[in-house]
Amino acid sequence: MASIPTDLSTRCSLLLPKYEAVRGFSHVLCEPLEIEDFVVQSMPDASPIRWHLAHTTWFFETFILKRFARNYQSIDPMYEYLFNSYYNGIGEQFPRPQRGLLTRPTVAQVMAYRREVDNRMGQLLLEASPEQSVQIAPLVELGLHHEQQHQELMLTDLKHALAQNPMYPAYESDAEQTTEKATLQSWHEVAGGIVEIGHTGNDFAYDNESPRHEALIPSLEIAGRLITNGEYLQFMDDGGYQRPELWLSLGWNTVQSQQWNAPLYWVRQGEAWHEFTLCGLRRLNEASPVTHVSYFEADAFARWQESRLPTEFEWETASRKVSVEGNFVESRTFHPAPTKETDGLRQMLGDVWEWTNSSYAPYPGFQPSEGAIGEYNGKFMCQQYVLRGGSCATSESHIRKTYRNFFPPEARWQFTGIRLAR
Repeated sequence: MASIPTDLSTRCSLLLPKYEAVRGFSHVLCEPLEIEDFVVQSMPDASPIRWHLAHTTWFFETFILKRFARNYQSIDPMYEYLFNSYYNGIGEQFPRPQRGLLTRPTVAQVMAYRREVDNRMGQLLLEASPEQSVQIAPLVELGLHHEQQHQELMLTDLKHALAQNPMYPAYESDAEQTTEKATLQSWHEVAGGIVEIGHTGNDFAYDNESPRHEALIPSLEIAGRLITNGEYLQFMDDGGYQRPELWLSLGWNTVQSQQWNAPLYWVRQGEAWHEFTLCGLRRLNEASPVTHVSYFEADAFARWQESRLPTEFEWETASRKVSVEGNFVESRTFHPAPTKETDGLRQMLGDVWEWTNSSYAPYPGFQPSEGAIGEYNGKFMCQQYVLRGGSCATSESHIRKTYRNFFPPEARWQFTGIRLAR
């Protein structure tokens, strides 16, 4: 997608094609679904597809239309309560664990809500004055990246819901299956010293990627590719889930209480492991990157390998050697794929989000935006770990090498995987 000029006074009208493309892709992702798929919620951390479609629309209505559109009236005042995720500055929110209990508004009503907001947004973007554009354009870009985040969540939440069904239904059944053997692991030197970390330039980035600052990293080696299913299977066969010395205390408690013995979505049938994917249940491909592992599992595996996870600063420094290309959602494989390359750093972008050994914390000098929009990232900087690189469910136009994703250490339903450092 073409880059948008940085002149804020003219950017609104030029944002309209991008707005239409991103919003339209949410509907493309819904094309394989049946109406029942839109309303189910399989756990408190996930949300129904219908809610994602409505919430992303609520974002544009709440932060842009209500503020800038002339004579704007809410489509339904109740939507402000139903589809507010966590913005306390806006008002109360309907309880997240209960989103799947609602049968109204219907899917059709949510789609009508999207159409109405899109029509009003299109009109506003075309008619915005230069003075308005300076304020509106950054909010539109934030809203579009916010929608791309929810497109990824739509796929991960749907996968969790489908996995509860013993029929193992496929979201999309015609994605290509690969059977390559795993390439040999390699190690690549990263020079130690003082490095600059964080976003620079005028392109979009979230506030948690700034300010750019200096960090000290040691000299290290970073693995050339992601850890594979076959390598993780060796960890399991060596008693990885039964050896407390490999685990952080909280991780070991989680393994015991949750009775983990394999990554999420691995299914044992007879003597063979299978893996549930968005394309259905498949025989485990040992060459594919292992995914749906928690930080605890990634850390235990690294300790078993007498290695460690890289910090986010080490990861970002190493990533400067690679281009932003990989297995993203646009490839429509909907699953991490084996690498065919044998040289250099591979799979740094796409395939799986890579756990780092860095707690999610503010960069020195971080300042959240004013108002409710400042709740987007900053208030979650506690009890989370940073992931880097994007996944097979991430849009390529959404990712950056400075992008800081974050999840609690026990989370497994995202496409999360492992790259080692030493």
